[in-house]
Parts: sequence; structure tokens; C-alpha cells
Amino acid sequence: MKAIRIPGWAAGFIGAIVLILVWWLFSLTAFQIQAGTSFTPVPSPWAVFEWLFVDGNIAGTWNVFQPTITAAAIGYLWGNGIALVLAAFVLVFPKTETVITQIAVVSYCLPIVAVGGISVVVLGGAKSPGDPSATAIFLAALVCVFTTVVGSILGFKSADKSSLDVVRVFGGNSWTQMRKVRLIAALPAILNALQIAVPTAFLGAVLGEYLGAITAGVGPTLIRLQGQLDAAGVWSVFLLCAVFALAAYGFVGLIVRFVTPWVSGGAR
Repeated sequence: MKAIRIPGWAAGFIGAIVLILVWWLFSLTAFQIQAGTSFTPVPSPWAVFEWLFVDGNIAGTWNVFQPTITAAAIGYLWGNGIALVLAAFVLVFPKTETVITQIAVVSYCLPIVAVGGISVVVLGGAKSPGDPSATAIFLAALVCVFTTVVGSILGFKSADKSSLDVVRVFGGNSWTQMRKVRLIAALPAILNALQIAVPTAFLGAVLGEYLGAITAGVGPTLIRLQGQLDAAGVWSVFLLCAVFALAAYGFVGLIVRFVTPWVSGGAR
């Protein structure tokens, strides 16, 4: 019997419906009494919808997210740029692979909250209201390094040895091998690492704002809503964070499919 294969969009739709149902059931059981008033720390999906669209808070979304997205984008470029340089350095000087890999591992294993606290003292927050936070940029860059370094090194090392030999036989040097063989072989791994780094960069930026003393962005908004015990507002902001990160992840995924059609199964 031939197995029925569910299309990707249908599986995603079914998963979303199941997730919303589980969320709604969980909101019915999460009930607390605090300061003499009853409230639920887990608002229902309708409460989040009401906070966003009925109360009109969705209108100010861009003003809240613009500094965070800017910080995440700058950190994303810096972090991945440094990671690609390190990976290329390993390719030129293979004996440095262990050292650079260990540096990447250490950057991944560092407690991000502790590093964030130090970076707040050293770098500070935003220069002026509405500007991206220096701490948010730093943390967004930091969390990108490990994934891109490891993915790029593995991609560069996956080049076919026979192809490298052909280039060498025809007089090509290491740079020619890099340009015509290694880079093409490593491209899928590098692009996949860059795609994975998108949501992590956004998370690093949010955490940097949350720890830093700034007045604009997702972090300060979450602090304010938590202080007001506005559960629906907090969940709404978290949901919007997921939407922004997922949209950016999907956008980079489209670029990956376009640049490497031989991997994604697209047109050849």
C-alpha cells in the first residue's frame, strides 16, 4: 500500500491548529490568585488576538520592533562575516582548525546572560532613543559565530579531492581551487548555517535589549508589560517575535533554494 504523503503546507497548517488547541487548553488550566485579584498567566489565543487587533496594539508593532530588527541585522552581518573569515583562515592554514573551532565552541558555551551583563557595562545601550543597542548588536553577532564557523569549515572540507586534483593538474593554485571547487562545494552548508543564524541573531538582539538600559525595542516593551502583569501583551510580543524570526528564516530559505537549486531539488 502506497503511503499518503501530506504536502508541506498542509502539515504546517495542521500543526498550527494543534498548537493553538493545546495553547487554548493550557490557558484554561493556568489560573492564579495574586494580590487579591484573579488572572491567568497564560492568556487564551482569543485574548492575544484581542490585545493585538481589537485593542489596536498591532499598529505600533514596527515602532517596537524596528530597533530590534536593526540590531539583529547588524549583529547578523558582523557575526557571520567574522565566522566566514575564520573558516577561510582555517582553509589557508589548516593547523589552526583546532584553535578556531575551540574558539567557536567557547563562544557557544558562554552563558549568554552573564556575557550580556558584562557587555552592558562595557558597551552600554543605545546612543539615542530609537537607535539599535550596542549590547543587542554584540549578542546578536556572538550567537551567530559557532553555527557559521562549523558549517563553513565542514563545507570547505567536503570538496571532492579529484576535482581539486584536476584544478592542480591544469596549473591552478590554492586560490583557484578555492574559487572553482571549494566554495561551490561549501555553498549549501554555508547558506544553511546562515539560515539557522537568522532566528538566533534575533534572539540575541532581544536578550541584549532586555538586559540593557534602553527605552525602545522589544526588550524594554517586555519589561514594561511584565511590570504591568499584562499577560496578553507579553504573549503577543513573543508571538510577534516568532513571526518575525520565522519570516526572516523563510526569506533566507528562499535565497538558499534560488542559489543552490541542485541541492533543493529545484530547476537545474
